[in-house]
Amino acid sequence: MDHPTWAEGNLAEGLGGTHGEGLEEVFSAAHTLRVRLFTPVSGATTGKNLRKRVTPDDSPTLKGVSALQIGTHEIDAVLFDAGGIFVIPDPNVLAPLLSYYGASSELPAYHRAHFWAMAAKSAAQSGESDWSAYNLAYVESVGVPAHDRAEAARALDRSRSAYIWRWPLQDSVQALRGLYDRGVPVGVVSNASGQIEDILSRSGVCQVGPGAGVPVRIVVDSFLVGVAKPDPRIFDFGLAVLTDIDRSRVAYVGDSVTMDIAGARNAGLVPVLLDPYDDHVGSDFYRVRSLLDLLP
Repeated sequence: MDHPTWAEGNLAEGLGGTHGEGLEEVFSAAHTLRVRLFTPVSGATTGKNLRKRVTPDDSPTLKGVSALQIGTHEIDAVLFDAGGIFVIPDPNVLAPLLSYYGASSELPAYHRAHFWAMAAKSAAQSGESDWSAYNLAYVESVGVPAHDRAEAARALDRSRSAYIWRWPLQDSVQALRGLYDRGVPVGVVSNASGQIEDILSRSGVCQVGPGAGVPVRIVVDSFLVGVAKPDPRIFDFGLAVLTDIDRSRVAYVGDSVTMDIAGARNAGLVPVLLDPYDDHVGSDFYRVRSLLDLLP
């Protein structure tokens, strides 16, 4: 497994905090980070942290634009994970469950908890089916007192269902629409249980072809195709609808270091992590705080 050696000390340091830093920014419409439309220019600034505001002096001309640019990579298409990117576990379900153990009932806290828990899962290098580190980090993040965390984590584990991954992230949907409107080919490749295409459609996120959500070229569900991330073969199903685009010019955006970053790297794609709270500072892959940051 090609697991980046992002400092586990970042996680340990964060566990001492409130986990609430950046909530207002994440739920704000204002984003200064942008991945820009690409036209080759000499002396272009590069870097793995994409947090650079493009000013009028360094903005490339839009004449003859054919791709996005992420760091040093020219990108012609973007594939996305589903869970943690377009939908997260529904706080309307989990808040009543966990408030019984002293957790917050404020819904934004459950947004932060998911990403904190995914960072813990990645730090533990847990496989797809091992959610123990996620559970403990999640209940801690939403404020369950220490003496009740083990029991709350068990309750969270027993309540786990693919069908509660249904709370849409509206900024992600807005960004997906923006990419589609700009003519960027988009699709979804997800570890799921046979339900994800229906949930994305019901939630108004996306569907293959016309519908209430954003049209995408494909939705790949690991259960249906018989292979799951980090196995790089799952990406071949998504790339099958991008036959005119070299895989080195396809970005994959996910929320897991072990599943998404490692899998996309091994498949020859350009991996990008959705990291709204900067839990992975110092990592060796591209990060964005919102999918809106992908828009030029």
